Amino acid sequence: MIPYHYILNSWYVAGFSDEFEVNQLKGHKICDKPIVTWRTQAGEVVAFDNRCRHKRMPLSEGRIMPDGTLECAYHGLCYDSSGACVAVPSHPDGNIPTQLQLTSFPIVEKDGLVWIWPGDAANSHDVEPPATPEIASGEWESIHSDPMQVKANYLLLIENLMDITHFYPLHDGNIGDIDNSRIPIKLIEGEVEGNRFVKTIRHVEGYQQPPFLEDWFVYDVVDRDHTHCMVSPGLTRVEMRVAPPGELDQSDKIRGYTLFHTHTPIDDTHHVWRWCVNCRVDHMSKGDRTVSAAQRVATMFPEVVAQDLWALEKQQEMFEYSDDGYMEVFLKPDKALRRIRQLFSRAQQAEQLAKKDQELDKVPLKSVS
Repeated sequence: MIPYHYILNSWYVAGFSDEFEVNQLKGHKICDKPIVTWRTQAGEVVAFDNRCRHKRMPLSEGRIMPDGTLECAYHGLCYDSSGACVAVPSHPDGNIPTQLQLTSFPIVEKDGLVWIWPGDAANSHDVEPPATPEIASGEWESIHSDPMQVKANYLLLIENLMDITHFYPLHDGNIGDIDNSRIPIKLIEGEVEGNRFVKTIRHVEGYQQPPFLEDWFVYDVVDRDHTHCMVSPGLTRVEMRVAPPGELDQSDKIRGYTLFHTHTPIDDTHHVWRWCVNCRVDHMSKGDRTVSAAQRVATMFPEVVAQDLWALEKQQEMFEYSDDGYMEVFLKPDKALRRIRQLFSRAQQAEQLAKKDQELDKVPLKSVS
């Protein structure tokens, strides 16, 4: 059985930028860590351990005071946007223990997303949050989902997104058909700004589009480039480009989308899934010529998502049983999935070794007489 866990040292999405209003406290659980975030009056998003240093009260249950400090709902301790405790009502003499400083988490707002690093903060300097330029571009219409809590390990979602041979039968009749399963796959790997990526490319010519894709992207028979890229443990990028046969090299004929999926682990058996569809602002749908392609996708795509949610949670249920002779068998199209599991396994092993080293460093050395 593959140990389905999560990678701590990675950037994960805490939310889209528009989910963070000024002075609004938000509680998160990311990689088994309690985190509180808020956007300060200066417009910066900050992130700290969600436990008050006094009696473990969740700070997300408190409130932001007029002066911008966070007041704990239990005993009224106040913390500023640097995590420093600046007021203790039960200490009218003004004496504030230095140990009341909150533990902070690296946090970056970039291209319409807010990213948090739940692992060793020192390692965050070597990795940049992935770019999602379409979300922030005026040339693209960008529409995102609400956060969805999924009862499954997030690696199951990543594998689902990278493996479109499941479009038949799971999505047959909307975005999939059996011909989709037979398209050859090209695998590419690399690293961008510290993020190891795995990417698949599927090119097909003279392909009859399934109903939803024809509705969204106008054409019935197309040449198509379809790519799926696990950009990082926290983000998968899907691109589809279609055009009439022989015209995929003509930019004015190309239709399609960039679809971002963010997957943020809560713990070993739950994660938060968000998706974001991006289409060119001047592209309209075929299904309703008065509705943009992005709006049409955003309206219809939840049907596809619901099918994936059902499959993911059913898979997770099967991990309750002992393997006892059972073994997953990789098929030819699964080479990207196998590679991703290898990368996850190596990253998790490295984190476990680092944790053991840290624990050994804390053991006092005995003197030898």
